[in-house]
Amino acid sequence: MPKRSRSEDATINLTPMIDVVFLLVIFFMVGSKFSESESRVNVNVAGAADMQAISRLPDKRIVDVASDGSVTLDGQMVAPDQLYQSLQEQFAVYPGLRVLVRAERNAPFDVVDQILRTIRNSGIANINLAAKGPSVASVSPQGMRR
Repeated sequence: MPKRSRSEDATINLTPMIDVVFLLVIFFMVGSKFSESESRVNVNVAGAADMQAISRLPDKRIVDVASDGSVTLDGQMVAPDQLYQSLQEQFAVYPGLRVLVRAERNAPFDVVDQILRTIRNSGIANINLAAKGPSVASVSPQGMRR
């Protein structure tokens, strides 16, 4: 059997590791220069006490018409002139205001009509009218009302 020649000892190539170390050194040197230049710039930052309260009106108001003709805006009783004034003020602040009108089944239609006209006259164009479909008990299996 022929003898093998003795090969060189295995060595670790340190070149890639040295490259990475130099890149890290350069990265931290550049980063430290930025933090020094940022500390020299004086910026007067507003504090929490300087800020005004940001209040956003809800994007949907709910008007309920009861069977006795009484009107509520978001759960509070209002007169028709108060409804007009309130909605007009809110629409001026928040032009995307939507109004949902919910009337009971036996509410007087003239009151509902007056409320819809009041909302429209206040400038609001996005008006939704809630309606409830027929109950399951009042519909026969053929789909005809009893």
